[in-house]
Amino acid sequence: MKKCSYCGKEYPDDTVVCAVDQNPLLPATPKPVLTQEEEHLRLLSIFHYVVSGLAALFALIPIFHLIIGLVIILAPEKFAGHGHEQPPLALMGWFFVIFAAVFITLGWTFAAFVLAAGRFLARRKHYMFCLVMGGVECLFMPFGTVLGVFTIIVLMREPVKRLFGINPPETSPM
Repeated sequence: MKKCSYCGKEYPDDTVVCAVDQNPLLPATPKPVLTQEEEHLRLLSIFHYVVSGLAALFALIPIFHLIIGLVIILAPEKFAGHGHEQPPLALMGWFFVIFAAVFITLGWTFAAFVLAAGRFLARRKHYMFCLVMGGVECLFMPFGTVLGVFTIIVLMREPVKRLFGINPPETSPM
């Protein structure tokens, strides 16, 4: 098969120029065939990107607590009632702010590590980091649990270890 370099249309081998735009035809390069292990690593990498995005999004849920805490700290008169009620203490506002900031920071850190694991899986580097992140992802239910289990299952296979450049230990016959 030959392919037009301009429009991408495919032609039989005996054709010389494209019938549409008269550009010369080039030999079509076949798409590389991936092994089952390479395909599994490619899919795991994509799913890591997706779960990383979900984790970053879920980490933003406490943004409401952060906003409420800042309002309590910066404008406590908004919470004063009609009677002799006291406005809430600034300490309670700081509790909201610190709780939200810590939760958001930890969530984004987790999302960054999952994203890094996905990138490392795609590049077949840092085997131990990917394996450990597979275990840590199991805490992020339900998506991380599924992804973590499949990551561990795939990474424990010998052909996948070889793709990462890890040589299996040699066993001597008894």
